[in-house]
Amino acid sequence: MNRRGLLAAGAAGVAAGLTGAEPAAAKPGLLPRVPVRTGMDRLAAAGWDAVRGERIGVVSNPTGVDREYRHLVDRMHADGVSIGGVFGPEHGFRGSAQAGGSEGTGTDARTGLTVYDAYLASQATWAQMFTAAGVRTVVFDIQDIGARFYTYIYTLYDSMAAAARLGLRYLVLDRPNPVGGRAYGPMMTDGFTSGVGRLKIVQQHGMTVGELARFYNGEFLVAEAGRPVDLEVIDCRGWAGRLRAGDTDLPWVLPSPNIPTPDTALVYPGTGLFEGVSSLSEGRGTTRPFELIGGPGFDHRWRDRVAALNLPGVEFREAYFTPTFNKFTNQLCAGIEVKVSDQAAYDPIRTAVAMLVEARGEAAFAWRVDGGTRYWIDLLTGSSRLRTMIDAGATTDDVVGAWAGELAAFEARRRPYLRYSRLGS
Repeated sequence: MNRRGLLAAGAAGVAAGLTGAEPAAAKPGLLPRVPVRTGMDRLAAAGWDAVRGERIGVVSNPTGVDREYRHLVDRMHADGVSIGGVFGPEHGFRGSAQAGGSEGTGTDARTGLTVYDAYLASQATWAQMFTAAGVRTVVFDIQDIGARFYTYIYTLYDSMAAAARLGLRYLVLDRPNPVGGRAYGPMMTDGFTSGVGRLKIVQQHGMTVGELARFYNGEFLVAEAGRPVDLEVIDCRGWAGRLRAGDTDLPWVLPSPNIPTPDTALVYPGTGLFEGVSSLSEGRGTTRPFELIGGPGFDHRWRDRVAALNLPGVEFREAYFTPTFNKFTNQLCAGIEVKVSDQAAYDPIRTAVAMLVEARGEAAFAWRVDGGTRYWIDLLTGSSRLRTMIDAGATTDDVVGAWAGELAAFEARRRPYLRYSRLGS
């Protein structure tokens, strides 16, 4: 199938593949999984026709694999596709760097291709790298997590803007959103943008990277780059917004060192907020990051108060842990392990807000302040509202209700760019 045929088949087949696919045969003791074909799967099945004869650049990381864990770059290189360069985001192309780090620019040992360090690259630097690599088409294949403060969605945006300025074609190989298709949380506002929140989207955006790319192209790129990019998306088949990572038959590859499992991904859009609390570890340096939350000045009483709220879809285990790096290295922390019991009922952001409200009353509680002036929680939530409301004694309902209008407006704004059903999500 040629390039146009593949893209047309994706557009025509999206609706048919949403809920009609039969579940894959279950192994003994396991629930059946919904079969999903990613954009990479579909491009490979078509013999790479959509990129044959072009010099391409690939923006990817360890998540860009097929169901046999073969990487997109390795497969295309072996099949003779012309790759001018590979561009690695935070944590690097092969994924060896920790949070806030990258692998640097160098030569990939397996393929001999040049890998450019794209983490924190400006749009001008992206344009320079694309020019140096001599690419005419950019291919993006990275598994996102669905939270505004996860940096891969800004790798997507900045590389799209640079490609638009250079007149390059941009091809997104879509993958499911592992936390589903519903949007939650507050909107980013002027004055609070940063590397953990660059664009005016809500905290849990509920879109795939393909949907986000369409949203960016329609809502932001004309103002940013002067024109939209020549965008094409090869959609998934079989995914719908009601599905989470554990519901599909796709293999899980940790998208960063601190998101090791689908369980971590489920809680991260909420408990990622604890990066904005200096007195509580978000579980980095343990085997359950973002599921374990605690600090040296806390005890069982915080867990008991949170558990008494009877929040939907989640249970709370009294937990004790000693991080091996990041906050409170080698110090005993007491707190909570977040255990999702019903994915459909669970709201990660409301849950995290409730945990913050109950923690704020502890004498040990302190917000994280960077550089002496910026509250990190404000950058994560997109404004000072959540922090000031909690400091003033607001309830969880008060805090969550404050963003209802902006969330509804975002839902309406993103609707034209959605490609997959949200029924039952």
